Amino acid sequence: MRGTDGGRDEVVARLRDALGVRVSVDPDDLETTRTDASGHRSGASPLAVVSAESVEDVQATMRIATDTRTPVVTRGAGTGAAGGAIAGAGQIVLSTLRMTSIHEIRPDDLLAVVDPGIFNGELNAVLAEQGLWWAPDPASREISTVGGNIATGAGGLLCAKYGAVREAVLGVDVVVPDGRLLRLGHRSVKGVTGLDLTALMVGSEGTLGVIVRATLKLRRKTLGAERTILGTFPDVRSAAAASAAVTAAGLQPALMELMDSAALAAVHDLLGLVRPAEGTAHLTIQTDGPAAADEAEAIAAVLGARGGETVMSDDPTEGERLLAIRRSAHAAMQALGDTLLEDIAVPRSALPAMFDEIARIEREFGLVIPTVAHAGDGNLHPSFVFEGPEVPDVVWAAASEMFSSALRLGGTLTGEHGVGVLKSRWLADELGDDQWELQRRIKEVFDPLCILNPGKVFAR
Repeated sequence: MRGTDGGRDEVVARLRDALGVRVSVDPDDLETTRTDASGHRSGASPLAVVSAESVEDVQATMRIATDTRTPVVTRGAGTGAAGGAIAGAGQIVLSTLRMTSIHEIRPDDLLAVVDPGIFNGELNAVLAEQGLWWAPDPASREISTVGGNIATGAGGLLCAKYGAVREAVLGVDVVVPDGRLLRLGHRSVKGVTGLDLTALMVGSEGTLGVIVRATLKLRRKTLGAERTILGTFPDVRSAAAASAAVTAAGLQPALMELMDSAALAAVHDLLGLVRPAEGTAHLTIQTDGPAAADEAEAIAAVLGARGGETVMSDDPTEGERLLAIRRSAHAAMQALGDTLLEDIAVPRSALPAMFDEIARIEREFGLVIPTVAHAGDGNLHPSFVFEGPEVPDVVWAAASEMFSSALRLGGTLTGEHGVGVLKSRWLADELGDDQWELQRRIKEVFDPLCILNPGKVFAR
């Protein structure tokens, strides 16, 4: 039925019969779904956008899609950075942005049950009233959805101490392509009955099912005043070695963020600040909890022993000012031009070696690659800045070499953005052919018609 105007018209008619005004074919609505925060853009507009408001809406959409063999791309806020939720010709976009209910908050069990469309920031504002919070902290937390976080396996600044999304999800309700509703996971802290399908859904990027509800593992508000440390180093390798030394010393900051010289210069230009000396790199570290002061002193000592000059503050306003420099990095890269924001991760002890590799790639390909890193968990974000609508071949070649370097160092292609469109061609390099094929076959068990998010993750 796909591929003919009559077939497309019939699919839209069936969607409208079932879902009414929740189905849009407005050109502006369709255009929005062709891209995401990665900057990648599909070749044509999708068929329709369904703005689901309930589980039943999702089920109806998937039944029609299965019956007509029409591809479906599930989409939240569109803040993904790997092209994982962009839609193209002949596809239905299934938006969960209107599914925003909080069904339960259980302080006694430290859990909440929520819809996928609620924003991280909105959820935590509600949880804060009861002294609770949900730990995942992506940079887009104010505008990214819980469902999108789970689908991509999102991370953020606080992963160093509190883990990524996979550590914060107890269960998910999922609609599979034929419209059945699966309730996966547990409300209990422990639970090992059968295979862990909840973990399989985390980071599945919309290729296995549609997440329609999530049972989240909460934390109580951290007690004690935070301490923020700024460590200034003469070069990025020294800063990376210092961050690895903090981890090796058994110290556990809430966040530990690294910015190289090029990234610092771009941020300072964006914010109208005086640039640091050429070559300078920064480590911004924050400790929390009852032992925050002692931990901060110990960390400052480690940084000093590694050649860093440190400034420490217990003033929350000053701490936020220092962190604002790091949080402005992505906007600063965008101000430089079109940007391919990459996402690799290596063991924390390998951070200095990875920065050596980035310097080598800059020399060999004639590029400047501003880089920031969640140094507390070994996740780096090199930015390739270019001009024009298409990523130049030299940038893809340099990125490919960077991925190979990360893998050689025991790392991974993506720490938190996901595979999506942008990294599918390299996925088998990390997994190996046997595991790639096994994962593809697992997808076929959930999605035998291969209508969920086609062209993403397992395309090559």
